[in-house]
Amino acid sequence: MSVMKRLSMIFKSKANKALDKMEDPRETLDYSYQRQLELLQKVRRGVADVATSRKRVELQINQLEGQASKLENQSRQALGAGREDLAREALTRRNGLNAQIADLRIQYANLQGEEEKLTLASQRLQAKVDSFRTKKETIKATYTAAEAQTRINEAFSGISEEMGDVGLAIQRAEDKTAQMQARAGAIDELLASGALDDFTGKRDDIQAELDRMGGGSDVELELAKMKAELGQGPAPRSAIEPGQPGQGQAAPSSQQHTQQLRQPGEGL
Repeated sequence: MSVMKRLSMIFKSKANKALDKMEDPRETLDYSYQRQLELLQKVRRGVADVATSRKRVELQINQLEGQASKLENQSRQALGAGREDLAREALTRRNGLNAQIADLRIQYANLQGEEEKLTLASQRLQAKVDSFRTKKETIKATYTAAEAQTRINEAFSGISEEMGDVGLAIQRAEDKTAQMQARAGAIDELLASGALDDFTGKRDDIQAELDRMGGGSDVELELAKMKAELGQGPAPRSAIEPGQPGQGQAAPSSQQHTQQLRQPGEGL
């Protein structure tokens, strides 16, 4: 195959694909229906023209028959008046009109037959056009529904692909959020244990030492409670003994202590 033939085939195939994309079957059907209506209108005009010609011939026949009848009456009158020559002339003219009438009758019969044929063809064509119109509307409705379904399917396909991307984005966001939460929790634990210094607060070294001692005493107290429950030691004493300044009891003031040391009956 030569290069020119290949190029021609490629061009035709490309052009055919382009035409397929551009062509709308509904527009093609509407155009075909319009063309059929135009042809039907031409047939109807042809039937009307033939009918007009037939009617014109019919009027000519009626007119000639009227003239022939008049000439026949005139020939009778001339013969009654003794004018045989006039009677002969009138009959001759009547015979000429009769010959024309005969020709016109033949033409009239032909036109009448043609009119009947065209009328029948027009009726058949009208039935075909009506049938095509019904089929056209059915095909257009089916094509429109299929086109709408195709668009819906394409939309669903696009939404599905988009949702897949959104799902991946959500999964990445959730993973990143969980990672940040775990990191924040680890930092909080490190700050609580003292492994990291909290530069955002106002704590100093003494406060940190006091916090560690308080945490240790709590552990010792809990351990003593567990031993007492198991019968391995005495009941634990709180860090602050009753009667000492501490939780729930205030330390006695110096004035109260002085009053307790005085003997009864001593003055101020």
